Amino acid sequence: MITLVFFLEELSAKALLEGLLPRFLPMDRLLLRFVVFEGKQDMEKQLARRMRLWRTPNSYFIVLRDQDSSDCKDVKRRLVELCREARHPAALVRVACRELESWYIGDLEAVEVALGVTGIAKRRRREKYRIPDRLASPSRELKELTGGVYQKVQGSRAISRHLGVHGTNASQSFGAFLAGVKRVVRQALE
Repeated sequence: MITLVFFLEELSAKALLEGLLPRFLPMDRLLLRFVVFEGKQDMEKQLARRMRLWRTPNSYFIVLRDQDSSDCKDVKRRLVELCREARHPAALVRVACRELESWYIGDLEAVEVALGVTGIAKRRRREKYRIPDRLASPSRELKELTGGVYQKVQGSRAISRHLGVHGTNASQSFGAFLAGVKRVVRQALE
């Protein structure tokens, strides 16, 4: 059995992945484990140690963090360095461009269905939502779009069951995350 270990910045990412990953991964051959930190500072402080101490055989590591207002390349470079310090240079590192919510805005149909708020999906044609990774504050945008219905953890859990996993999401960072996870699983199972 292969174990995928996800190191995550916050609980909402775990809520998303618990609903999303079983929809496209061969769960009969995988175990999923989640290490959730209390924000990005906690993640950067503890990531190398927690990864280095992981002892389960046949484990593959995936690190996911929001970009927030930082430079995406700097964030990724720092996380890759922490994985090297942990002696796991092959760990997959992915950065959600600006925030996880940009992935949700990339599939407004999923948001509309999951949260039961009508009229959201048609907004995907608006210029500001065509490239959700460029939004300054996707979480604020999502709260406004849903009239305050969206809440981080519950919203992530609900939306995860409806997000398109076959190239329909407008968020490039979401596509890169999915492609990376699929590649890790394919290589692990070879």
